Amino acid sequence: MEELPLDQVRTLLAVVDEGTFDAAAAALHVTPSAVSQRVKALEQRTGRVLLLRTKPVRPTESGQVVVRFARQLARLERDARAELGIGDGQGPARVPIAVNADSLATWFLPALTRVPQDPPVCFELHREDESRTTLLLREGQVMAAVTSSPDPVAGCSVRRLGLARYLAVASPEFAARYLSGPLERDLHTAPVIVFDRSDDLQASFVRALPGGGTGGGPGTGPVQHRVPTSEGFRDAVVAGLGWGLVPEPQALPGLRSGALTALAPDRPLDVALYWQQWKLHSPALSAVAGAVLAEAAEALRSAP
Repeated sequence: MEELPLDQVRTLLAVVDEGTFDAAAAALHVTPSAVSQRVKALEQRTGRVLLLRTKPVRPTESGQVVVRFARQLARLERDARAELGIGDGQGPARVPIAVNADSLATWFLPALTRVPQDPPVCFELHREDESRTTLLLREGQVMAAVTSSPDPVAGCSVRRLGLARYLAVASPEFAARYLSGPLERDLHTAPVIVFDRSDDLQASFVRALPGGGTGGGPGTGPVQHRVPTSEGFRDAVVAGLGWGLVPEPQALPGLRSGALTALAPDRPLDVALYWQQWKLHSPALSAVAGAVLAEAAEALRSAP
């Protein structure tokens, strides 16, 4: 494959970021025709379709590779300018990161306070389930991600952060009403709190109980309340809307005060978390990674 002309690569990135050819043309101060010609020329050079011409446009799998390259190229150029003392007029370094809601609500923000702010760094956080944060890495939307996947995305390194512990809890009133019998039986029918349609944590917990997976069903009952915030999830459990798996730091105060009761004290659920980031020498990214790893070493559990 021939070398990739930088103006064409940057144009493709502008189209993806802006969503349309016309908007990209306005951002680049060129005509829409010029944008279209550059993208077509890049597709001819790579021999692949790079964009789906939808509204907004979406990169194909091959397009995601080029978009990721374009973002890394822009990051390297920015860092080189900073080291040379050449201002680019674009302000502080920006580090986009994908992180799951529970980490964001418990230990991740304290990690960011550890990042030195001389020179300043701006954080752009993308909230996504830990099982799907690597998708944002593949698409080139973020430079790093907190993820449950130990398998590195192409062009990324992986480091283990630790174990995030979840506790199965409910309000005492809820437990008395719905969970008076064997837990592995009652959890199949009791109302449950889930984060969103993709949240399988509660169902996995039920299936892992002795005898919990004997029915071969989905694990939890038909009454599922979707609460897509970490704090709201905990509050819904405290309010008695359903039972759920709550991060240990959020569950402990309620357990101590009596607002919550543990359903299976001897069966916590631990989720391994990892830090994936671009294999790219960037002072800003290195500073963020160091802060995240240091905070995780204190806030998360280590492997047994």
